[in-house]
Amino acid sequence: MTILARAIDVTRRYGDVLALDRVSLDIRAGELVGLLGPNGAGKSTLINLFVGLRRPTSGTVELLGGSPLDAAVRRGIGVTPQETGLPEYLRVGEIVDFVSAHFPEKTDKGELLARFGLGDLIKRQVGGLSGGQRRRLAVALAFTGRPRLVFLDEPTTGLDVEARRALWDGVKAFHDDGGTVLLTSHYLEEIEALAERVVVVGHGRVLADDTVRAVRDMVGVRRVSLVAEHLPELPGVLGSERVDGRISLVTTDPDRLVVELVRSGAPFSGLEIRPTTLEEAFLAITSKESAHV
Repeated sequence: MTILARAIDVTRRYGDVLALDRVSLDIRAGELVGLLGPNGAGKSTLINLFVGLRRPTSGTVELLGGSPLDAAVRRGIGVTPQETGLPEYLRVGEIVDFVSAHFPEKTDKGELLARFGLGDLIKRQVGGLSGGQRRRLAVALAFTGRPRLVFLDEPTTGLDVEARRALWDGVKAFHDDGGTVLLTSHYLEEIEALAERVVVVGHGRVLADDTVRAVRDMVGVRRVSLVAEHLPELPGVLGSERVDGRISLVTTDPDRLVVELVRSGAPFSGLEIRPTTLEEAFLAITSKESAHV
């Protein structure tokens, strides 16, 4: 499959902050890829490198066979950043016309607005739109120039359920027609609804790159934490660590683990069970940590 965007061993620093740490990633034609991770994981930084808004500190970024710094190359993509500002007094149709004028090929305005549930608002001033309608318009604008590849950074942040699903339908329609999409989200359900392939990032690193089914299974793990001198071998432990005398075990079946722990007779105290963060889950599953303490 044709590779439309590629990051090769990319690192990006902001002063002393390491935003991306030797990330390599390919986006192939026809894919709908979800970039999943907590806030501050490096998702937006990666998109900014792909679309030419930032340069890598080291490594290489390629876009549509060229450089993302080349304006001619960037005409083949569409982008919706996390935050957008639209002129309050322009009408929806006027905004679409203005953005479309920057591209050699244009998506039909009526078709575009209908795809994102905005067909009845073509004459409405932007200032009269609800927050959800504005966000859907901002996302729709990424598709005005018949892009080969679209980048959507947290496209549904702040939307209610109805607005979110309307936006999902528009993205799916583009993908069904052969379009390629990379979208970021920290909502697992959004990635499940849209993506076929999921890339998980945390602390600027790629923690997992797999199918939606595999991701869904991964995040079902729990962290069992307790204080003990020594533990026997326990079933279903995916990862473990000891910090300041406290042992943390990552498992898919905490109930069974606790039952077996009690049956073993090993002394322990301070038992806690909680969901893992995304980063903890994927680090545990993708690492080669020993299951023994």
